[in-house]
Amino acid sequence: MYDCLSTCYVYVDTCKQCLAVHPTCAWCSQEWNDPSMAWGSSRCDLKRNLLVAGCAPPTALEFPTSKLQVKEDRPLSNKAAGDTADATQIQPQRLHITLRPDDSKRFTVKVRQVEDYPVDLYYLMDLSFSMNDDLFRLRTLGKGLAKEMGRTTSNLRMGFGAFVDKPLSPYMYISPKEALLNPCHGINTTCLPQFGYKHVLSLTEEVGRFTEEVKKQIVSRNRDAPEGGFDAIIQAAVCNEKIGWRQGASHLLIFTTDAKTHVALDGRLAGIVQPNDGKCHLNSENMYSMSTIMDYPSLALITEKMSENNINLIFAVTSPVVPLYQNYSELIPGTTVGTLSNDSGNVIQLILNAYAKIRSVIDMETQGVPEELSLSFNATCLNGEVIPGIKSCSGLKIGDTVSFSVEARARGCPKDKRKTFVIKPVGFKDSLTVTVTFECECKCQARAEPLSPVCNNGNGTYECGICLCHPGRLGPRCECAEGDYSTTEQDRCSVPSTVGIGGAGGPGAAVCTGRGDCVCGQCVCHSSDFGKVWGKLCECDDFNCLRYKGELCSGHGTCDCGFCQCDSDWQGENCNCSRRTDTCMSSLGLLCSGRGQCVCGACECTQPGAYGATCDKCPTCPDACTMKKECVECKHFKRGKLFDDNTCTRICRDEIQLVDDLEFHDKNAVNCTYKDEDDCVERFQYYEDASGKSILFVVKEPDCPKGPDILVVLLSVAGAILVLGLAGLLIWKLLVTIHDRREFAKFEEERARAKWDTVRVHGWPTTPVLGSYNHSTGHNLPFRTQVDYK
Repeated sequence: MYDCLSTCYVYVDTCKQCLAVHPTCAWCSQEWNDPSMAWGSSRCDLKRNLLVAGCAPPTALEFPTSKLQVKEDRPLSNKAAGDTADATQIQPQRLHITLRPDDSKRFTVKVRQVEDYPVDLYYLMDLSFSMNDDLFRLRTLGKGLAKEMGRTTSNLRMGFGAFVDKPLSPYMYISPKEALLNPCHGINTTCLPQFGYKHVLSLTEEVGRFTEEVKKQIVSRNRDAPEGGFDAIIQAAVCNEKIGWRQGASHLLIFTTDAKTHVALDGRLAGIVQPNDGKCHLNSENMYSMSTIMDYPSLALITEKMSENNINLIFAVTSPVVPLYQNYSELIPGTTVGTLSNDSGNVIQLILNAYAKIRSVIDMETQGVPEELSLSFNATCLNGEVIPGIKSCSGLKIGDTVSFSVEARARGCPKDKRKTFVIKPVGFKDSLTVTVTFECECKCQARAEPLSPVCNNGNGTYECGICLCHPGRLGPRCECAEGDYSTTEQDRCSVPSTVGIGGAGGPGAAVCTGRGDCVCGQCVCHSSDFGKVWGKLCECDDFNCLRYKGELCSGHGTCDCGFCQCDSDWQGENCNCSRRTDTCMSSLGLLCSGRGQCVCGACECTQPGAYGATCDKCPTCPDACTMKKECVECKHFKRGKLFDDNTCTRICRDEIQLVDDLEFHDKNAVNCTYKDEDDCVERFQYYEDASGKSILFVVKEPDCPKGPDILVVLLSVAGAILVLGLAGLLIWKLLVTIHDRREFAKFEEERARAKWDTVRVHGWPTTPVLGSYNHSTGHNLPFRTQVDYK
């Protein structure tokens, strides 16, 4: 069945233009005797429509399709072997994608951090005079750090470097003359001459050498407050041969200071205008030789070099400058910030915490993505939960596997039709290499016939079934000159009634849309002060698109024939809707603080009472304890609503730390208690450190009601039985006593009421009655009883 409402039924001149209309459009290059098919617009249609019309595939039908081919797909490793080149932490490793304009392909990238992965740790220290006590502490750092890191990796190498600032005024002391060799001359002590950066010890497994070299170091002194640490960071990152970074290892660059740092353009204070080139400039003495010639590096250059060399930067800085370096870390992917004590006493724990944080996060980055290609990410972190628009996962443990769904969409056709870009986790050596072929050309273009006799005896090139006329020639076969005019050709310059533009069409419609002249059946478009006008009927331009805040396509896209072609990070009719979701992330790493939706790069709060840029303010919402209680339940105890709904990973980005008891961390820390389902009292503390990291300190042992004492229970039961028995006996005895007393009283009462008569008996009784016993005679004496008989 022929589809008359085809998306492809637009006015195009060539096969190449047809492919760019829509991924479903096809082109027929077959030679037809039908004059109407001589026009390009008749040859561009849906594939099924062209087949119904009689286009004979496969040679005549141009219909390239987008394809995805996996070129290398090694499985993920579980543990790093001795040769870390064999450890695979990303899958697949190589892809090839063929894309038509405006078409897309989706693929999945899996990432896993393997166990026992080697670590290269380079300690970069500020040796200005204020760090003197820190240097003393560092002399005992080596063995302790190696011991603690040994719990994570069995393959650790350590190196050391130092920096102060550019040895140039106004950064250094130049007066008196003695201060050039001893900057501490003014404070009556001795220190090293000022230097920019020096590499002291290459990465080595010998911890003893690290300790020995650190013991040899002496502080220096500079004049202004900021230091030149960024110079040192660049040199430590790019001088691979000197430093000794291994390809198959995690790279940690520890940057310690108690001061601010100079950035790009600060060198102008000393007359330095040459930008930093980001290359290695260590001389034979391992000193930075371009310190007084090149400016300080920019944050963009540091970001680039950290990414190129797979380095995770750790800012270990004192509390007064933590906010500044926290701002830097937000601009440099893979960077963490830790608060250093005044004497660096906590540096080992700081490094361990920073490394644990780095290993708990997988953040994907891209390198070399062409402008004509847009990428969008969806993250599938723990519990299989899909988080749209996110390319990072946090709260991970070593060995956890996460995946990212990536959609690649072609937004145009570059000059070089084959491009390659890289997707990789920040700080990883492993990467996915993607080669993209932009399918913008038709195969029939390779068979074009210049000066073809088909095109009015050589007045054009016969390509893909149509004539591409030479300048000054017009018509389907280049049979007309620009000066020719024929009223019979005017209908070719009007919009067909079946299609129409803006609702008008057919007879009476404006010739060439009112923006051109009809010459030999073809429109010659007028020029415009507003922009370019083109199209078969001059129906297209690059200035009649929707505007937003006075800007065409909001300034985030290009106008193409009345429609905005948005840049990769934007969408909508006027390209005013951002695709980014990182702008909706709260300081806790939650999308709109878990209280709203991210729409066009801004949070729309859905929970009543919530407001703020990331819905982080909510006076009527549950307090911190109520919210974090659910995170403790799901992340630590693996239960609760969030655990059952598989939303724990997305909502709870906090780090759980088990403690024996709650300690004071900060005045803003919140101590919380609640009763769980077992009626036990759980205690935890909600705390955000200076870097914005959210930590939940959970007490290991909850306070549960004590169980009954068996002996006490038995004794209690026995006692109760005995008491009840005695009570029963007493009650029985009491009742019996009462009863007896009543009976006795009744008896006495009856006896008292009884009356006895007197009987008189005359004469002595004949029956002897024994009386008393006579001891002298031994005989009983009879009683003499007087009976009164009446």
